[in-house]
Amino acid sequence: MPAWEAELMYAYLDNSATTPVCSEAQLAVQQAIQVTWGNPSSRHALGVQAEELLESARAAVAQKLSARADELIFTSGGTEANNLAVLGAAAANRRKGNRIVTSATEHPSVYEAANHLSSLGYDVVFLPVDKQGKISEEELQRAITPATILVSVMAVNNETGTIQPVEKIKRIIHAKRSGALLHVDAVQAFGKVPVRPAAMDADLLTVSSHKIHGPKGAGALYIRKGISIFPRSYGGSQEGKIRPGTECLPAIAGFGAAADNLPDLDEALVRVKELRDFLLAGLEGLGDIVVNSPPDGLPYIVSFSVLGQKSEPMLNFLSQRGVYVSSGSACSKGKPSRILKSMRLPPEVLAGALRVSFSHTSTREDVKKLLAGITEIKRTMYGK
Repeated sequence: MPAWEAELMYAYLDNSATTPVCSEAQLAVQQAIQVTWGNPSSRHALGVQAEELLESARAAVAQKLSARADELIFTSGGTEANNLAVLGAAAANRRKGNRIVTSATEHPSVYEAANHLSSLGYDVVFLPVDKQGKISEEELQRAITPATILVSVMAVNNETGTIQPVEKIKRIIHAKRSGALLHVDAVQAFGKVPVRPAAMDADLLTVSSHKIHGPKGAGALYIRKGISIFPRSYGGSQEGKIRPGTECLPAIAGFGAAADNLPDLDEALVRVKELRDFLLAGLEGLGDIVVNSPPDGLPYIVSFSVLGQKSEPMLNFLSQRGVYVSSGSACSKGKPSRILKSMRLPPEVLAGALRVSFSHTSTREDVKKLLAGITEIKRTMYGK
């Protein structure tokens, strides 16, 4: 168990928003600030050392993706990488068509980028989802036309843990004889299950540092060799001119260290499944609770609703007792969940929604504190 985990006196269950920075990443950040602080683009010795550190981090992240290091572009995080993928691919392929296909439950960085493209005259299709948050393969087939230039679907939903059939999407694209690119937002999947762009046949794929116990401020976009996208900013030759500007080396170094120190994914998944099952059994015993996440979703993320209650008062109540969860995406900041609305869940379910998200460092004690907090809520706040 990392030293920082042993020191925590609270139950942190909001890992889909961000994860605590592991000790290895902390050390890498410190060394990048204090020792290897040169500009990676400078040609003197300090710059060369910084460049070596940059490329070492790139290789570490690429290795976890079973990808080539030169297929990885560093960004400031998942949001920038998603925007770069969606907007950059649309701009680069405008002459080939104008249809963009995505889902109604994407992260805001894809959903809002698609809305922006719609305002520019692109034909954007938001695929509906069923009550488990899954897209229909039949709907996807109908949406793909000769004018389709990009399909963007996330691997794992950040609010419900719903797993989308991303491995099948490119086969559908080929079956429709379309030249559309496939972008996969793998931010919530990376570091939890194997993520291999080649296995998905993905052309573009997004990952983020602070979801895998690295620091905030670093993300990466995989761009398959031979795929061209347009940059969104200009002014330098860094990152293949796709994302110019001096790289944030401390954050990137921490990202590489976090990737290097990921646990065995299979062993961690078994542990987290046990935690998820322990949580679900405890919730069932409390009554008046509906689980929104599908049974076959990624066990790291569990959405549930306490019927008859409101999310915000419950969040505040739990927070005051050192139990940290959320009501949905951190990017939504308390707004009603667009994701759960898209799943056509009833108003009372939307009103009382909470999201629990685990990491490989989560424990049964964390879950017990959460269950005790919900029990206290029902007894003291609502007299149940």
